[in-house]
Amino acid sequence: QVRLMESGGGSVQAGGSLKLSCAVSGYRFTTCGMVWYRQIPGKEREWISGVLPDGTKSYDDSVKGRFTISHDATKNTLYMQMDRLQSADTDVYTCGGCTYCAGTTCHSVSYWGQGTQVTVSS
Repeated sequence: QVRLMESGGGSVQAGGSLKLSCAVSGYRFTTCGMVWYRQIPGKEREWISGVLPDGTKSYDDSVKGRFTISHDATKNTLYMQMDRLQSADTDVYTCGGCTYCAGTTCHSVSYWGQGTQVTVSS
């Protein structure tokens, strides 16, 4: 059974930092790697970052230079270090296993976590 479990969300003031974790079980890192999305309730999920098995990382422009994605293969855990947080980063953050991609662009996510809330106050 595939299970992705996020943790590390919370409330922080603008300019602060949080580190999200996504513990993965029952799922192997595929050639399309893993991704982080975020979503405001009532809107579609927005891709923000991905990492491929070879370590190639990609970011949406909205988080580039502030967020850092990483993966610990020994723990099968995905991370997102979030620095210099802004109020616009307030969202539910979800990790996923990408199963169809073109290079660093993920076209299909087959497995999702339940999400973790990040709230940034100004």
